[in-house]
Amino acid sequence: MMMILGIDVGGTHTDAVLIENLEIKKKTKAITNEKNLIDSLLNVMTELLRGENIAKLKRVVLSTTISTNAIVQDKTERVSLILVSGPGISPSLIDTHGMAHFVSGCINHRGIEVAKIDPIEIEWLGEELKRDSIQDAGVVGKFSTRNPNHELKIRDILGSRLRHISLGHRMSGHLNFPRRISTTFLNAAIWKLYNDFVTQVLDSLRHWGLSVPTYILKADGGTIDISHSVEIPVQTILSGPAASIMGILSLCEAKEDAIALDIGGTTTDIAILADGIPLLEAFGVTINGHKTLIRGLQTKSIGIGGDSRVTFADNRITIGPEREGPAAAFGGPFPTPTDALIVSGMTAIGDREKAALAITEIARKMDVPVTKAAEAIIDCTCREISSHVIRMIDEINNKPVYTIHEMLEGKKLCPRSLYIVGGPARAFSSKLGSMLGCPVSIPEHAEVANAIGAALARTTAEITLLADTERRTLSIGEEGIQIKIPPGFSRRDATLVGTKKLRELAIQKGAREEDLEIEIIEDQEFNMIREFHTTGKNIRLKLQVKPGLIAGYTTGKVL
Repeated sequence: MMMILGIDVGGTHTDAVLIENLEIKKKTKAITNEKNLIDSLLNVMTELLRGENIAKLKRVVLSTTISTNAIVQDKTERVSLILVSGPGISPSLIDTHGMAHFVSGCINHRGIEVAKIDPIEIEWLGEELKRDSIQDAGVVGKFSTRNPNHELKIRDILGSRLRHISLGHRMSGHLNFPRRISTTFLNAAIWKLYNDFVTQVLDSLRHWGLSVPTYILKADGGTIDISHSVEIPVQTILSGPAASIMGILSLCEAKEDAIALDIGGTTTDIAILADGIPLLEAFGVTINGHKTLIRGLQTKSIGIGGDSRVTFADNRITIGPEREGPAAAFGGPFPTPTDALIVSGMTAIGDREKAALAITEIARKMDVPVTKAAEAIIDCTCREISSHVIRMIDEINNKPVYTIHEMLEGKKLCPRSLYIVGGPARAFSSKLGSMLGCPVSIPEHAEVANAIGAALARTTAEITLLADTERRTLSIGEEGIQIKIPPGFSRRDATLVGTKKLRELAIQKGAREEDLEIEIIEDQEFNMIREFHTTGKNIRLKLQVKPGLIAGYTTGKVL
């Protein structure tokens, strides 16, 4: 069996595991150096690989918060959007993030060019971007998934003037124009930061003499070859929460509706399982108000963790959402839930005297003994987490339920189990289980579950295929592919072409042949009518490599 290195770079800790023959051979945690993530990577790699035969290492997988944090904290690059919207929608109705240039040209809903772009207009625009010191841009045509030629021509004209251009048709095969704009905007805005990160990761691996396949976790719980991920870094948003879910799947044998919690130092990630299967944001995740076309696991991250700052004002305790350093027991400046756990004797870590001193200030304001204040902080932390879980379940039950495999018609979730991972998992488990009315399961290795989930996730890919038999054309939006098809082309033919193309794409992105579990997730076929006669068919298919664990690893079986 192969050896795998899994690394999760979180906001508080960087966790890592070395897996061999289905066993956790080594595991480690290190404080994340937010100013130098590569330093954190090298620390955990040194710890795990020291004394090992690195020739046995066959796979390195990372999950990271770098893209998510940059977007949430508005620490992204200045970019410009170039939009080919055509008629039919007022520019004033489109959220362009205040950075858009609308240019002439139009391709209709069937992929037919109605109006050409003006090369001189694009040249002038290039000069304007240069004057504004814009180095990265996104180009989005309304129907570019049906015909990407306008986006490609604009890229060819502006390519020498810009550092990188993100193309809308590469983001997703869905047509939703506003979501495509937001997705392309975010992709352009994080491209440099992410590209620098990948460069440093690969440099770190070379430092260790490693030239093994290296992957990064995407929002859908699948991986992609890290070098290929640079073109569409927006796929890696919410990589951290996805790692939480994959970790729970790899460590627990969930078969029922369940709640999954990953309690970290900075945040708590919440997910709900339907019959043991993760839910999916089928039309795209939302991050920092941006509605995207990135399919992702349905999670909710809240600013409550073991190191969240605790305050008391207006006769109430507030937990987070800020993390302003480690717990006081570890030299931090403010009281935290971790300090409360230490004072209550629920965990034996850190300096108890420092923890008690920090909680004393809260106890004084509450006019209660220190132990009572600690109990109140723990209770408040668990109630906040529980209330978010209950609201999330209510929200899910008020809309269609999509899992990573299918839509569950009429499904109403009623969780019967609670799975908790993360550093503070065991300390909070009893109270959370009581509040949520579920028996609690805390798997072995819960403190490094994210790294395990990343290590064992299979490579995923998806394509959207549109066949227009009247025009005898077939397009695959995400790849910008257009090919001619013969008369009589059928849905079965489309399925065969789509399966072949997806298999090729997945292998290119780093998938192993034994992991290629391909399924159709959208399937539509319409007759096209002219003057009361059928003139052809419009066939639309969306295929994916199903998210899950790599071949040979069964859910809940990591030792």
